[in-house]
Amino acid sequence: MPDLVLLRHGESTWNAENRFTGWTDVDLTSQGEDEARSAGRLLASETGLDLRVLHTSLLTRAVRTANLALDELGRPWLPVRRHWRLNERHYGDLTGRNKRETAARFGEEQVKAWRRGYATPPPPVDPSDERHPSNDPRYRDVPPGELPGTESLADVVRRLVPYLVDAIVPDLRASGGVLVVAHGNSLRALAMHLEGIPEEEIVDLDIPTGVPRRYRLDDDLEVLEAAYLGDPAAVRKAAEAVARQAG
Repeated sequence: MPDLVLLRHGESTWNAENRFTGWTDVDLTSQGEDEARSAGRLLASETGLDLRVLHTSLLTRAVRTANLALDELGRPWLPVRRHWRLNERHYGDLTGRNKRETAARFGEEQVKAWRRGYATPPPPVDPSDERHPSNDPRYRDVPPGELPGTESLADVVRRLVPYLVDAIVPDLRASGGVLVVAHGNSLRALAMHLEGIPEEEIVDLDIPTGVPRRYRLDDDLEVLEAAYLGDPAAVRKAAEAVARQAG
């Protein structure tokens, strides 16, 4: 029975400052490091979980979360695949802005549509803007037309599902245990695809930092069971904190 585990990175410095982060490369806070280690302990305590391959985005907060979690799990040797398609959604011109201040300026409903809606992208940044990924050397081999200046969740689904099919699914079939460490919106996109969450309901899905979500799959890779690891009340509290970030 294949296992897929999704893990959002631990708290980042811009999470702590309540800023839209997107593709900006920020590090973990000390709390985020603790969350990553806690995730590793939760993974270690899971009966029958045999993780064999790691996938992460190209962003430091996901990479460091994975490293800390796997050190705690005792599997720092797992083979690693990293790809920009697992990056957080690009928040366009909202990148770097405080979420509550943005809600006060544009209204909570507009910001909720940008943050949690399915098809509404924030205002874009121009390719000349330093926040555009074309100005980051880690994406120099990505065709320029594929690098976003802004994204809706629908855009994230479109760029991420091919990676799921072409990279993650083969590892699930070959090894049976895959850990994906990524971001709130890239994981929302994966959860939406895996669990068949409708567009009108995805707005209410808030993924907490540092809490693994385990999917038990059948031989056709259909979801049999999905659950966060750890104390349900603590998980619920962490998800509610994400929901409150914009007011």
